[in-house]
Amino acid sequence: MNDAYDLVIIGGGSAGLTAVSLAVQLGARVALVERHRLGGDCTWTGCVPSKTLLKAARVAHQMRHADHHGLAPVDQEVDLKAVMAHVRDVIADVYEEESPAALRDEGVDVFLEEARFLDPHALAVGDVTLTFRHALIATGAHPSVPGIEGLDDVEYLTYETIWDLEVLPKRLLVVGAGPVGCEMSQAFRRLGSEVTLVSSRDRILPRDDAEAAHVLEEVFASEGIDVRPNSRAQRVYQEGGAIHVLTDDDQLVGDALMVATGRRPSVEGLDLEKAGVSYSARGIQVNDHLQTNQPGIYAAGDCLGGYQFTHYAGWQAFIATRNALLPGASDGILDRVPWTTFTDPELAHVGLTEEQARESLGDEVWICRWSMDQVDRARTEGATSGFIKLVLQKDGTLLGATAVAGRAGEMIQEWIHALEHGLNVGDLAEDIHVYPTYATASMKAAAEARIMQLLSGTSGQIIRGLRRLLR
Repeated sequence: MNDAYDLVIIGGGSAGLTAVSLAVQLGARVALVERHRLGGDCTWTGCVPSKTLLKAARVAHQMRHADHHGLAPVDQEVDLKAVMAHVRDVIADVYEEESPAALRDEGVDVFLEEARFLDPHALAVGDVTLTFRHALIATGAHPSVPGIEGLDDVEYLTYETIWDLEVLPKRLLVVGAGPVGCEMSQAFRRLGSEVTLVSSRDRILPRDDAEAAHVLEEVFASEGIDVRPNSRAQRVYQEGGAIHVLTDDDQLVGDALMVATGRRPSVEGLDLEKAGVSYSARGIQVNDHLQTNQPGIYAAGDCLGGYQFTHYAGWQAFIATRNALLPGASDGILDRVPWTTFTDPELAHVGLTEEQARESLGDEVWICRWSMDQVDRARTEGATSGFIKLVLQKDGTLLGATAVAGRAGEMIQEWIHALEHGLNVGDLAEDIHVYPTYATASMKAAAEARIMQLLSGTSGQIIRGLRRLLR
């Protein structure tokens, strides 16, 4: 195997590209195999296009409500074709840095072909056989489509195909109230569609803090999004140009239907059996070091079937590449993965929610909540919906944090750092924060939690006693 690659990476999405970058810096001989196009979901159908569309929708919303800021409102009809052209321009700009030509300039052998394992040390890539010392599987995931009666007979959209729209639907039905369903519902409502959001659960965003999700539901209602909780789609049919969705207790009619019910690991078609790699429909099986049952083959990201976030996939790919190419091994599986849903306001989370903490610790849990209507920066921007909530033990140990605010995705970063490094809430209360920023809410919440801690129990009795003596 003298001519073998040090690392062959299967999948050119966020995980694969992160692995390439590290492997090249380590001086490894690297091959990257991608059957479709480099960039993966994040670049083409996920993070980049969705956040670009959300920004366009926010601008339209702000123009329509400019009178809230002392300006004349402008309500113009949205040309979705032009908006989607802008989305594609942003995608193209991002893609330039991760194109095959750019990677080949860095010394990476790029193969735009399907890959199939021949054995634990070789891949068939088109007409070529690649041998390797180590391989990293980073094939991502694809839309999970539920078995709704009649769905296969209608034209429906997923997060992969919604970008092909060029005419704004007058009535958009969205089945699935997770992050993708919520983001697209708000975006299309702000662009001008009538939107109905169908949730099979009793609320939207069921993995998030219930109180935070409720704030977002109130915002959705104020913007005219029709949220249908506890409503499961039973049957779908198309009649003329209209799509009908029959739920448990109603019949919904729209001009377009988006199905946003999650994602499934992409593990088919790799001939993993020939490599002896254990997997199932739920994903590829790995140990804590992201190593499959074949010592030289690793896997990372969405194809594992765990948390499916771009930042987690990239982080895992870095760890897997480090473990494959360097001595020793680092853990690549996290119990605590942060995330943000990029609605307006954003909803960000790390660690335990209040519900999870109370379920395991009961009355030992303290909650410190600071409302955004007490934050001057939020007031200046007219964005006072939301709060930051700290979930604590009574000794000040941080268990989790949730922020629902205009800059929640940025605000959550210091709480991620605090949890990762075992910081006490008092440590953050003493840090100065720039004024006026949204992060002031974090400082205020931490300070209030610290005061609560000092004034409780024996320490509180001593402090109050000293105050009486000093009067």
